[in-house]
Amino acid sequence: MKGTLYIVSTPIGNLEDITLRALRVLKEVDVIAAEDTRHSLKLLNHYNISKPLVSYWGEKEKIKAEETFRMLSSGKNVALITDAGTPGISDPGNLLIKRAIEEGVSVVSIPGPTAVIAALSMSGFSTDAFLFKGFLPVKETQRKNALKELSLEPATIIFYEAPHRILETLADMSEIFHDRRAFVIRELTKLFEEVFRGTVSEISERLKTSKIAGEYLIVLEGKPVGKQNSKEDALLEIKTLMKRGLGRKEAVKRIAEEYGLSRKELYDRSLSGK
Repeated sequence: MKGTLYIVSTPIGNLEDITLRALRVLKEVDVIAAEDTRHSLKLLNHYNISKPLVSYWGEKEKIKAEETFRMLSSGKNVALITDAGTPGISDPGNLLIKRAIEEGVSVVSIPGPTAVIAALSMSGFSTDAFLFKGFLPVKETQRKNALKELSLEPATIIFYEAPHRILETLADMSEIFHDRRAFVIRELTKLFEEVFRGTVSEISERLKTSKIAGEYLIVLEGKPVGKQNSKEDALLEIKTLMKRGLGRKEAVKRIAEEYGLSRKELYDRSLSGK
């Protein structure tokens, strides 16, 4: 009989943010698969949990996923944890989860902390619909292109960002989103948690004089409903639809009808790129 793979959420900062169920599962499983065993030991030692550990960090993930799967196949129960939050959410773990599902291993979620929802709930922006994009591309050109494709998105958008790129990313956002409102938080749930609210440009300027350290989350307000759509917006939407596989004629037809614009003019301008 195969074992069970438990996807266990762990605190994103404050060690008290762990569920009673998560503690019970960590104490009962046969093995704990951790992103970084050195980091996870801080949590496990705090709650006097002693279990065999296997690390699946970085380049080891593919090899260790196979090793851990063999344990599951032999009947052992495994708890999958990451350094902080929920495994697989901008963190490793997906390889093992996918393999377990494919091979018919029981997969059980032990829900708990996740930085995405915590930041969204604090933002004050609409929670009816939201889009989580994780980390943006490292290269400036690719990052700007990704942001441009999101400029017409009406849903609230959430990003992760590293401290050494936060100023560059906010500068790009300021250029593309201008006066769009945002919420930025660093060191969420930790001792030096710090919050920034305002327009993207305002937050960008404030961060230039702030201590840059720790992990950052950016919550960006979606495009305000009722804001006038320009021809430039329409052309950008056509480009986005085409990248998703729609033909130029169909993309132009759809956007022209939605925006009430001339189909011929949009088609011609989409060809010229102007």
